Amino acid sequence: MYPAISDLINDILGTSISLPIQTYGFFVAVAYLVGTWVLHNELKLKEKKGLMQPTTKKILVGKAASMQELFILGIISLLLGYKFSGMLINYSTFSANPQEYLLSTQGSVWGGILVAIAFVAYRWYSKKKKKLDKPVWEEVIIHPYDQAGNILIIAAVAGILGAKLFHNLENFGDLMADPIGQLFSFSGLTFYGGLILGGGTVIWYARKQKMAVLPLIDAAAPAIAISYGLGRVGCMMSGDGCWGVENIAPKPGWLNWLPDWMWSFNFPHNVVGEGVAIDHCTGKYCTVLEHGVFPTSFYDFVLMALFFGVLLLIRNKVNIPGYLFAILILFIGVERFFLEKIRVNNTYDIFGIQITQAEIISVVLVIIGGLGLWYFRKRYKAQQAGTSPTNKSRKDTHISSDKK
Repeated sequence: MYPAISDLINDILGTSISLPIQTYGFFVAVAYLVGTWVLHNELKLKEKKGLMQPTTKKILVGKAASMQELFILGIISLLLGYKFSGMLINYSTFSANPQEYLLSTQGSVWGGILVAIAFVAYRWYSKKKKKLDKPVWEEVIIHPYDQAGNILIIAAVAGILGAKLFHNLENFGDLMADPIGQLFSFSGLTFYGGLILGGGTVIWYARKQKMAVLPLIDAAAPAIAISYGLGRVGCMMSGDGCWGVENIAPKPGWLNWLPDWMWSFNFPHNVVGEGVAIDHCTGKYCTVLEHGVFPTSFYDFVLMALFFGVLLLIRNKVNIPGYLFAILILFIGVERFFLEKIRVNNTYDIFGIQITQAEIISVVLVIIGGLGLWYFRKRYKAQQAGTSPTNKSRKDTHISSDKK
């Protein structure tokens, strides 16, 4: 496994560089960038088809920077400068344990002050150059695809919070034993929590920005699929503990064309320190699982990459708003339910039945996805017929009133 991205580079090139970039974090960043690119293109396609419309927004042009604006910018840039300049000054300490450094109080005061002065001065000067004797309000056109970056940032922040929340609920004993460590660690994220809270927050943002929600979530479906898949590559490459149950059975003959690690893998140098010690190994990550396990993160990636391709193939053939997203929810529910059968997870005892949190949510997602397909189809047919369930109800009420 490769805890840091430099471990992967050194293994391939035979170098000995040290970069403070964790492999899991690197692939999360890649997933974000790819997801933003896919969403941007899908939103542009939706607008081209007339399913989404640009909006206008009034902005005040020619106003000088206010003291409040400069003060807030100064505080933010001071904190960022404090941390990042400290990283450069104490690079060896930072690269040895990036997580511990980021969550510590270490940094450079003078570095923070210099960065704050530079940012505040630049903002004040740039606003001064554009200052008008009398500021004016101007309307700017905002296309849906212009919002792709904002949407993904909101989804990422809310998604991480949701993923952390659901993970701690699933591992409540660990949370009680070490509340601070569990809440502020970079490990331990549950995909479903990210999907639920992140999705809900994006829908709230879309309504606030007066964006058409159903075409938006359809556009987001391929982005979610590929982003989730790439995130799972990070899990696999770092060995973050999201693996399956022990698999000591020999590989079936019909799978002989696959590499052995795709059937059973023991995750050497995993980042969670699981397993037995590796002989003649030095450093932080010197353990390997005693027995091979199912590499479920890899299976997740393969399935989501395939489904991403399917979504791209059918998106121009599916005309029902919301349908593509409902298909995604249904697929994720089915896919995760069956993978849970070979994954390591905490279980709940419900009426004598052992079931995991992910299995419960998988069933709920399958139900929601199925109901979504039924509802969106019914809604689309009603609209095609020139009415909607709401309009029909109003029409019936009007007829009843006339009869009276």
